[in-house]
Amino acid sequence: LSKSVSIRFPRYHQLSAVEAIIDDAYTQGAGQRYLVEHSAGSGKTDTIVWTAHRLAALHDANNTKVFDSVIVVTDRTVLDDQMSRAMAQLDHKRSQVVSINGLTGSKSAELAEALTAKTPIIVVTLQTAPFALAYLKEQTLSVGGRFAVIADEAHSSQTGDAAAKLREVLSASEIADLDDGGEVDTEAMLAATVGARASAENISYLAFTATPKAKTMELFGRPAGDSYESFHRYSMRQAIEEGYILDVLANYTPYKVAFKVAHDGQEYDSETVDKGKAVKSVMRWVRLHPHNISQKVQIIVEHFRANIAGLLDGNAKAMVVTASRKEAIRYHRILSKYIADMGYTDLRALVAFSDRVTDDEYAPDGVTEHDMNPDIGGKKVDVAFNGPDYQVLIVANKYQVGFDQPLLCAMYVDKRLDGVMAVQTLSRLNRTWAGKDN
Repeated sequence: LSKSVSIRFPRYHQLSAVEAIIDDAYTQGAGQRYLVEHSAGSGKTDTIVWTAHRLAALHDANNTKVFDSVIVVTDRTVLDDQMSRAMAQLDHKRSQVVSINGLTGSKSAELAEALTAKTPIIVVTLQTAPFALAYLKEQTLSVGGRFAVIADEAHSSQTGDAAAKLREVLSASEIADLDDGGEVDTEAMLAATVGARASAENISYLAFTATPKAKTMELFGRPAGDSYESFHRYSMRQAIEEGYILDVLANYTPYKVAFKVAHDGQEYDSETVDKGKAVKSVMRWVRLHPHNISQKVQIIVEHFRANIAGLLDGNAKAMVVTASRKEAIRYHRILSKYIADMGYTDLRALVAFSDRVTDDEYAPDGVTEHDMNPDIGGKKVDVAFNGPDYQVLIVANKYQVGFDQPLLCAMYVDKRLDGVMAVQTLSRLNRTWAGKDN
């Protein structure tokens, strides 16, 4: 083999999932639903790419193509990076895959052309997906055809009619995040767009997710008695045991516990501490008890420099998760000021958020992500964060989930996390890396 060529074999759970899907599609044909529940960090992108290419080439016992086209729904980041690279490895001439991005005209015209040409694999973003799926249903009703829709666990902001429709399937906390410029996931989009299980006999839906919600399980799971189950499952527990991801709860520490541990097992607070006898280090932590962002910032910076910065040969990174875009902006302003005041030259922070945010104290005229990160030029925040110049990323809703950065070694959470969101958020830390063992 040429030195420029490398061969990567699928892990067992990836091979098992792809083969099970292909066998079922060969036997059952179009009109099926598949829920593939694979842990975060288990290589879902590769599994999706392999599945897409196998489905696009699948023929039945009569040597008739099972699907005219396979539509892959993903997010912009994955589309531009992981997905496109993985697709290119299997399609060197780029003749099998078309991305609907509006670069050559309207997205509707691009999609119509791709479907008419029976392009084997058509990639659409989560933003475009509601329109694309509605158009796909119209296409099958008017001119026929059989299609497979593969939905990655993507996250994206939604506005206008799409956002209004999504509110019908979102929880109160999810709606609050959406109103604060947050992102919604593929599961919510599918629940709002695809609808009841009895739809479109000539369209198969494949939902890939690490943390299926009850609605997703109901829509795409297989009946199992009085409930539903995943078509294929690779659990987080199994992924941890097999060493593909790390256990993010192994070192999970609530602030009150951290406070107690820092003082020889004795728990202090501002009400019970005997100020006349307290040692200097104890008093310092009492003064730092996090009543406001300034005090939290000092704890974060000092903890990072003392415990995290030296990991991975000095390349370790951390994320700060805040409750709103306004809080993210304040954290960035105050953290940057604290770093400057202390004269630290080995620590810099980025902040990520969508749209424009107004804050009476720090941004009365409103600021954008570009305004808050002027030194990165035209780069995207995740690209700039991937380099050596920045060690801390402050987020609210954007990048809280669906963000893959294996150098993340610590997370400081100043936000209530519930259910699936808790798993998805903390899972940003579980990616493995050389030298990263916890």
